[in-house]
Amino acid sequence: MLMTGVIATVLVVCHALRRRTVRPRLVQVVRSAVLGGLLAATAAGTITASAPPPAEPEDRVQALAERFRPVIMIKQQEEPCDTHGEQYLPTSVEVVLDNPEIALRQLGADDPVVMWGPGASDLHGLGEGFFLDFPGSALDPKCIYERDFEKYAEELEPTVYAHIVQQPDEPDLVFVQYWIYWYYNDWNNKHESDWEGITLKFEASSIDEALAGEPVAVGYSQHEGGERADWDDTKLEREGDRPVVYSSAGSHASYFDSAFYLGRSASEGFGCDETTDPSERVDPAVVVLPDSVDDPNDPLAWLGFEGRWGERQNGPFNGPTGPTAKDRWLDPAPWFEELRSTSVVIPGDDSGVSGVVEVFCEVVEWGSGLLITATTSPTVLLIVVLLLAALIRFLVRRTDWTPVGPEPIVRRRRAGQIVRASLTTYRRAPHVYAMFGLVYIPAAVVTGLLVAIVGSLPIISTILDLAGKASGTSIVLAALAGSIANLAAFVLICAVVAEYLDGPDRGFRAAKSAVRSTWAHRRVLGASYLRAFAIVFVLLASFVGVPWGIRQMVRYQFMPQAVTYDDRSGADALARSSELVRGRWLHTGAFVAVINGAINLLALVLALLLLVGVTGLPLWLFSGLLALVYGLTVPLAAIAMALLYGDAVAAQEAEQAEPETVPAG
Repeated sequence: MLMTGVIATVLVVCHALRRRTVRPRLVQVVRSAVLGGLLAATAAGTITASAPPPAEPEDRVQALAERFRPVIMIKQQEEPCDTHGEQYLPTSVEVVLDNPEIALRQLGADDPVVMWGPGASDLHGLGEGFFLDFPGSALDPKCIYERDFEKYAEELEPTVYAHIVQQPDEPDLVFVQYWIYWYYNDWNNKHESDWEGITLKFEASSIDEALAGEPVAVGYSQHEGGERADWDDTKLEREGDRPVVYSSAGSHASYFDSAFYLGRSASEGFGCDETTDPSERVDPAVVVLPDSVDDPNDPLAWLGFEGRWGERQNGPFNGPTGPTAKDRWLDPAPWFEELRSTSVVIPGDDSGVSGVVEVFCEVVEWGSGLLITATTSPTVLLIVVLLLAALIRFLVRRTDWTPVGPEPIVRRRRAGQIVRASLTTYRRAPHVYAMFGLVYIPAAVVTGLLVAIVGSLPIISTILDLAGKASGTSIVLAALAGSIANLAAFVLICAVVAEYLDGPDRGFRAAKSAVRSTWAHRRVLGASYLRAFAIVFVLLASFVGVPWGIRQMVRYQFMPQAVTYDDRSGADALARSSELVRGRWLHTGAFVAVINGAINLLALVLALLLLVGVTGLPLWLFSGLLALVYGLTVPLAAIAMALLYGDAVAAQEAEQAEPETVPAG
């Protein structure tokens, strides 16, 4: 009885110290030291869910937790409130407990405030009908949460929480969980508070046996799932016995390396995570958590809180529950076995794959913002949708959509008629145009090779080193290499389609003839293309020449058709194209922008559906399928360009046929 009274007195004193804003680490040290001495004569409390094995001394538990505590790498911010870097540090829950600016609310009409500045004892035993509410709006964080965190956590050191579990049905396994608390989650699913972490798996029957050995595997939590690695896996970075965790900026998902990661499901997260350099190393203190706390006066009584650790919102924006509400808290084995062996790394080049994936990331982020807008400002969203619908209706009604056949090529057609005739033409022989589009597959390979070659050239590497990553030089050079191949493929497809449509026959035999004829023009096409590309690129790259670069880009749109139809070459082909665009520059530029934008959008939608629908698809295979998707859609744009060329020729012939007006007298 005397021993029990002393323990209770120590706990009460620690609780009183904590409520006087003494640093939680000091409270933990006092508590551990006193209890450590007393535990020589009494049991230390259970560490299992039920039917526990003999209790382990607290110092051994603490030693195990300390030995393997993680090193956390967070992405550096370039400046305050920079959301591309990590705005927060892993911290203790003391950042929100006994904080007079934090409200405890209860679900109900207007979610009334129960109290301000709740402590651990106030949260103990509260169920799902309660939640904490921080200053600011979770759906519109601005810089409020970062500034508040800096103020609240000024006296706190970075912290992780350790929890050691031995499941009754897995007596030969020991799991060491490290739970990481973050003040705010600034990702696609914005919400107050965030609980992430890692789990170490030991093949051991006791704490002593685990402490004497090493883990066999480690699992890193990522959103609703995670990734695992064997302890001796090369992808696991360690500092001695301490695993290194790369925390994704904003979402705090845990990864094994510095990279961009793609998520296409709930377990992976829906969007893209970033752990890239430069990173800042965080060396957190560790606080050991028991399975449960029965005493509301215990400093760790917050473990008994079953409510939400953040503002109540709908769906993914709701504040999270605490560690004890997770199934893996006392039953980690099933969660551990379901972890993935890998995560999808987004390639860091400027290939088509990375481009589509980056668009996917932006689309998901845009969709999240749209959902937030629908929640916070539904009227604004409705007005935007109505304006967009009105704009589309205006553009559609501006042209003529009456059917006009694709033959002959040279005849007057409105923009809507060209679109309709192009779709009709493609539907008549999709297999033929798909064959033409296969040019894009080798073009994708050539693009990748060119990008790699450009990046590996010593002079280019020197330029990149001098310019730095932030200058955009690497993007320009890679875009140049990639554009050469992709645009060359498009020019080639336009030329083949033009030859095919100009011939009297249809089918594979006519297609082969068109390919042979185009091949015969290969030198002329190549010379004309390189000349046009060089002129436009120099003008665009000079900055001051951008308007002239755009002007020339539109004027050279009919170069492939000028070579094949009019048998022009080199500068003469470019001059012929410019001649046909003269007086129709805006019409040509707008049509080319819309038709190519629509084709690219169609290809992008198909690629995104493929990316999301087949989540197990490796990116190298996705790269090939992506080239195939573009190959199937680009010939449609080539048909439209041929018909637009025919309209320009017909317009020019009509102007030349008009009799000149002879002045009287």
